[in-house]
Amino acid sequence: MAERNTPIRVLVVDDEPEIREAYRQILCETEVNLEMTGFHELRSRLFRKNPTEALRHAATRAKGFEAVFCEQAEEAVAAVKAALTCNEPFAVVFLDMRMPPGHDGVWAATQIRELDPAVEIVICTAYSDADPGEIGGYVPPEDKLSYLQKPFHPHEVRQMTIALGSKWRAERRIVRLAYFDTLTGLPNREQSRNRLVGALQAAKEKGGLLAVLYLDLDNFKRVNDTLGHAVGDQLLCVVADRLRSSLRYGGESAPGGGGNRPGDIARLGGDEFMVLLPNLRTTVDAGAVAERLILALRQPIQIGSNSLVVTPSVGIALYPQDGTDAETLLRNADLAMYFAKRRAAGTFAFFDVSMNTTALHRFTIEEQLRGALERNEFSLQYQPQFDVRTGTISGVEALLRWTNAELGAVSPVEFIPVAEETGLILAIGKWVLRAACQQAQAWRAEGLPVQRMAVNVSGRQFALAEYPREVAEILRETGLEPAVLELEITESVVMANEVWAEKAIKELKALGISLAIDDFGTGYSSFGRLRNFAVDRLKIDRSFVTSITEDSDDRAIAAAIIAMSRSMHINVTAEGVENYPQLAFLQEQDCQDAQGFLLSRPLQADAARELLRRMAEIGDATRTQRLRIITG
Repeated sequence: MAERNTPIRVLVVDDEPEIREAYRQILCETEVNLEMTGFHELRSRLFRKNPTEALRHAATRAKGFEAVFCEQAEEAVAAVKAALTCNEPFAVVFLDMRMPPGHDGVWAATQIRELDPAVEIVICTAYSDADPGEIGGYVPPEDKLSYLQKPFHPHEVRQMTIALGSKWRAERRIVRLAYFDTLTGLPNREQSRNRLVGALQAAKEKGGLLAVLYLDLDNFKRVNDTLGHAVGDQLLCVVADRLRSSLRYGGESAPGGGGNRPGDIARLGGDEFMVLLPNLRTTVDAGAVAERLILALRQPIQIGSNSLVVTPSVGIALYPQDGTDAETLLRNADLAMYFAKRRAAGTFAFFDVSMNTTALHRFTIEEQLRGALERNEFSLQYQPQFDVRTGTISGVEALLRWTNAELGAVSPVEFIPVAEETGLILAIGKWVLRAACQQAQAWRAEGLPVQRMAVNVSGRQFALAEYPREVAEILRETGLEPAVLELEITESVVMANEVWAEKAIKELKALGISLAIDDFGTGYSSFGRLRNFAVDRLKIDRSFVTSITEDSDDRAIAAAIIAMSRSMHINVTAEGVENYPQLAFLQEQDCQDAQGFLLSRPLQADAARELLRRMAEIGDATRTQRLRIITG
């Protein structure tokens, strides 16, 4: 609607001053037009009920054109270039056929068409030897080329300008819908690809350097989920505006230089954006631009009553070293962005060929992981947890293992993050819980001393409203006494949403099970905040235990955790115990439980059963005797 109310920009090219003046009277606000406006006002008073509205329409008609006048063909071509540079293109160009002593109208039309394929061109001539078919071959397409015979009637020029201008606007709207994002106004994926293809061709011809930056907003989904899509859309519009201003188009300090070309920024979809840097001087400049974009986007964004902070992860691919075609460069920039996000949110990374190998391995893991449950490829190992005060087994932790026919034994460090990202962890986690509960119940039925079966819970499982119901159902299926089951939730998951965590923990505790916070000390929570959570156990992260005999800070942290937990009546398990000095320190601090390779590696079910049986047979042995038997 706003475009309809803006004047139609018209370029008039004629070497005769009288002809240019005639155009001016027709298209510009002259005394004749003012007299016509007065006439319309008088007529509306006589025949219409709303003279003000009629006057407004008449005034709009009088001011509906913005005309620029040139005398020669060369001057006209320069005017079109200037208009495109300012992003104020002409809709219609009236070109005189003959303009001595310079080039003629056909030459000008050919040059103008190369500059602006969308403009409507009207060839004006007083001679009958002009062949429209021949001229159309020089200045295609023919449907955007019209003819006007001199002498012309003012109404003919005016109506032709209105008709061609309206056609030009309609085509621009269609192009905008097809090639521009309706939310942000940025070029869309198709338009950005066209721009990239053109920039690559120019770089190949000139032997230049080019960079593609792929941006993805970190945790944007959380904004949509918590504040709604309307806020998310507003956020995307602000991001687009900040990208525009941060690139400083046309400035000499902008790496790559160049003018404001459509496609230099694009929204590829969702929260993903692309920035194209043509004519790049050095690879360092691409990194500098990425840093500037990250800095601009991480500034707080105020939307209504919400102050939002978003960070972009940015991947950079360079021509020619990272790819010579648009698809390869986009794919490699996307891959680099993924690695930047995995390494640390709000950073950038240059593409490296090793990423392809890593990505291929990751995609293979995902592909094989999708059918792993059906192929019965998962198994559980059990790592005993020991009461360091008595030397007895206080519990076992169920640990997931995966062996695939193509990949072999895959480390949990590799496949569990993939399962989390893809959502496969929900079905896998349910299988783990059921299998662990079945095994615990089987051992207890044999009379073996299984006091506690610990099972890890993923963040995605914990976020499900129906998860407590799922746990209750599995306990009923397996017949395991709820007090035997202990669920381990990482500290970072609990701290991510404390309100939900408090609610979920209460529902789980109502089942009669125990709850432990895993990796404690890495999520920056405090004991004051822990009072809100009805947890039974803290597991000190292995990073602290590993260095408690060498690093005074880690030693003090571990001792403080044990002491504070004791005062709050919360049990503590130390992970990663691998030598006797570490075990001795935990005994000195009166830590309840420990697990680690010194005491026992994760065991297959049969080996774990044998260890439980041996421990049951020891009977009244001392703590030292038990620990010697355990450690060999």
